[in-house]
Amino acid sequence: MVPHLITALSGPINELEQRVLESMPAIERWFRLEWMEHTPPFYCSVDIRNAGFKLSPVDTNLFPGGWNHLTQEMLPLAVQAAMAAIEKICPEAKNLLIIPENDTRNTFYLSNIAQLQRIFHMAGLNVRVGSIDPDVKESTRIDIPGGDTLCLEPVVRSKYRLGLKDFDPCTILLNNDLSAGAPGILEDLHEQYLLPPLHAGWTVRRKSRHFQSYEEVAKRFGKMLGIDPWLINPMYSRCGELDLDQPQGLECLTTQVDGLLTRIRKKYKEYGINEKPFVVVKADNGSHGRGILTVRDVRDLAQLERKARGKPGVAGALQGRETIIQEGVLTNERMHEAVAEPVVYMMDRYVVGGFYRVHAERGVDENLSGPGAGYVPLAFAESTRLPQPGQKPGASAPNRFYMYGVIARVALLAASYELESTDPEAETYE
Repeated sequence: MVPHLITALSGPINELEQRVLESMPAIERWFRLEWMEHTPPFYCSVDIRNAGFKLSPVDTNLFPGGWNHLTQEMLPLAVQAAMAAIEKICPEAKNLLIIPENDTRNTFYLSNIAQLQRIFHMAGLNVRVGSIDPDVKESTRIDIPGGDTLCLEPVVRSKYRLGLKDFDPCTILLNNDLSAGAPGILEDLHEQYLLPPLHAGWTVRRKSRHFQSYEEVAKRFGKMLGIDPWLINPMYSRCGELDLDQPQGLECLTTQVDGLLTRIRKKYKEYGINEKPFVVVKADNGSHGRGILTVRDVRDLAQLERKARGKPGVAGALQGRETIIQEGVLTNERMHEAVAEPVVYMMDRYVVGGFYRVHAERGVDENLSGPGAGYVPLAFAESTRLPQPGQKPGASAPNRFYMYGVIARVALLAASYELESTDPEAETYE
């Protein structure tokens, strides 16, 4: 199940793996102390890229779909983590309401909701699924892959609470990232826990703010391990709203892309890396994998302006959006000869599983999330908690997966910092 790592530059990652394994007690204590001060997001998934010379998260999702890609062997970990998370928030919880995205035609997405329902049912809760889509006016049974059915019910809003007919939940689990904005029906709830909170949605959240928090956490983590934090941290910069209709519309983007490519070249030279640097330009808030542009040379941006005139494709998706420019991280992992990247799933503070996102038609420097992607489960069920110190770096699947779990938890911690900084109810001091 471990993909073949095709890279001539595996030295730094093997050294990082060795350092992580040797420092395991210190790492686990560091996380333990951090979680005493900070609350982890309720659940989270992290996309990780292993370039052989660098291992970095490239995306952190606070409303993760894809739970249906976790195997049966992973479910006990997820159920245990769900129990721990619910016990901390609402020990007396009996009823839980899941609110999905409004797209009920995507039955593969609904398989993800059915898996979440299964996990929380096994954690000891009555679980039902309620839609905030105004078009859902009555209970509807939908056939989903695998022969199961999912019952989708219209939500009912009273003055202070949200529920279903004859179903009053203490906890509401959002699996809707609020890309279209936070609907009023979810606001001003009393004595009900909304998880994640509204400010975790893309109405408020920005990727650049997350990676600002991640950079802070990575510096402290790197200092503890005695490593250059760049080895686990993708550099980034950002631009305001992109207006490709104006002559000066590309000025900020061009300046930031040029500056970031220069910084990456400097790091590549420092480490003797003979790859061509690239950056990824994408919307600073959720875009569901659309409008992602890979840039290797600042001159390539001139094409973006020309394409924008007809607003097709990437240019149209980025037009009028705040943008983040992120250091591109190659993936040198393969699964069945196709390019792959690990995705790690967490609930509360615990790694509960994951999979490889695999795409046979995309390159090592391209986004793998999109049509044609496949999913191969990772062996986290037996490996995450049981690394094997003393083995040669790169030789052990559990050791490699443990390292992925550590980096994912650094991103999880960064997300907790991020949510604290954007909490509208948090006290602020001048």
